[in-house]
Order: sequence, then C-alpha cells, then structure tokens
Amino acid sequence: MSEDQGLLLGEAARAIGVSADTLRRWDREGKLRTVRDSANRRRVPRSEVERLARHPERHRVGDSLSARNRFPGVVRSVEVDGVMALVEIEAGPFLVTAAVTRDSVEELGLAPGVPATAAVKATSVMVERTGG
Repeated sequence: MSEDQGLLLGEAARAIGVSADTLRRWDREGKLRTVRDSANRRRVPRSEVERLARHPERHRVGDSLSARNRFPGVVRSVEVDGVMALVEIEAGPFLVTAAVTRDSVEELGLAPGVPATAAVKATSVMVERTGG
C-alpha cells in the first residue's frame, strides 16, 4: 500500500489529535476503518482521518484526555529536587501528587495557591487499604 492510500497509525493519531492507543481501540470497536499494508502495519485511510478531524469535539477534551480524567484544583505544594519536582494539587476532596520535571514547574509557573488541573492518564491503578 502506498503512503497516499493512508497514514500510519501514529501519523493518523497526530492528525486527529488522539493517541495511537485510542485509534487501536476504535479499530477493535469498529469505530474506525483501518487496513494493513504489506508489512502488516495498520494504516488509516485519508478519508477516515478527514472524517474524524472534521469533528474533533466528539472525541477529545482538552489535550486528548477525557473529562473524567481531569481534576481542577489549586497547587498545595511544590518540592523541587534536582531535575524533578513533586507537585501536590488539592482538587476538591482529592489530593493529587504528580512527579514532573523542574522545567515543567518553571514553565507553568507552579507554586502554592496557583490554579492547576491534574490530568490523569495511566495504565494501572494503585489500591490502598481503608477501614479497620
């Protein structure tokens, strides 16, 4: 299959504004039509990319994250150590701690009292013991 017949999955994801994992999931769910090239790589026909790019509000919120993964709040603390930092955000009843780079803290101007949103995207969930 030639390049003009479709985009590689990563290229299509960037053009639409979602992750390659999202496109794989949509392919499995039948929400996206893909084809395989001679190297067995998934390709997304340009017509599919154009269809999905026309209405980005239907499949993304903010930076390709679901609204359910966003915790707006206020920075409670910032601890910088070398090139990394721990940022605590108080988001309603939740306290979210993120390990980010020192550069990110500086670029975003993160400091106690600054409004910020924790965007959580993970492949695993930590479990804590509650109760007696």
